[in-house]
Amino acid sequence: MFTFRQQLIFNRLMISILILSLFSSCTSKDGDLNFFSPEDDVDMGARYNTEILAQPGEFPVLDEKEYAAAYQQVRGMVNKILKSESMLHKEEFSWEVRILENDTILNAFCTPGGYIYVYTGLIHYLDSEDQLAGVLGHEIAHADLRHSTEQMTKNYGLRLAIQFFLGDGTLLGTIAGGLAGLTFSRDDETESDLQSVRYLYDTDYDPRGVARFFEKMEQRGEALGPLVFLSTHPNPENRVKNIMTEWKRLGSKKGKVNKEEYEQLKKNLNLQSL
Repeated sequence: MFTFRQQLIFNRLMISILILSLFSSCTSKDGDLNFFSPEDDVDMGARYNTEILAQPGEFPVLDEKEYAAAYQQVRGMVNKILKSESMLHKEEFSWEVRILENDTILNAFCTPGGYIYVYTGLIHYLDSEDQLAGVLGHEIAHADLRHSTEQMTKNYGLRLAIQFFLGDGTLLGTIAGGLAGLTFSRDDETESDLQSVRYLYDTDYDPRGVARFFEKMEQRGEALGPLVFLSTHPNPENRVKNIMTEWKRLGSKKGKVNKEEYEQLKKNLNLQSL
């Protein structure tokens, strides 16, 4: 029989083994530590989507019947991206698209589980399909690489591991409730930028679309300024340079920019006169 001290040492040893086991087994498809499962991402995204749809004042979703042509075009861009060989969770996540009517917000975002939202302000600001596809690719990458739940894992770390071990699911509700307040790291931003290039490389779009978005902002002297984008997307150094380096590494393929088609998208959203 163990003495009290021996029992204490044994218990600590077993907890250490358990935690090491959890850390070694809880990884995403890209190899990063994540205590959440892809199913958890889907559940969180669905809950967040429900909250967004319940707040039309803050998130005015355009009616799909009234703007059917615009939805079809944006979904077409997304579907091209989803065919990329670089996608990790194409079949597991929802990849639903919502267009939000706010012409002053230059932003798009994608929740865990693949719920995609793009503001009319961003669509109006950009010039071509490859640019919008590049931004969509960047946002899709955040979900596909599971950056939100990876950030949650970093934020809650050991506490989350132990509560999982003890079978206490109460923390999950608290964590899911804090989803909107998460910010990505600069490493996440770089990873999503490069993944967008890889996604578009497998389409007929110019793979440099996301770089054109950032170049446009810089050329206009806004330094990514009026974007809600930056509140959750910190700007890493050498952003455009890193994107171009990845594009060259892949073979410097050029693709379509589709300016005329993009102007039609703006017309379908009644944005041409703004």
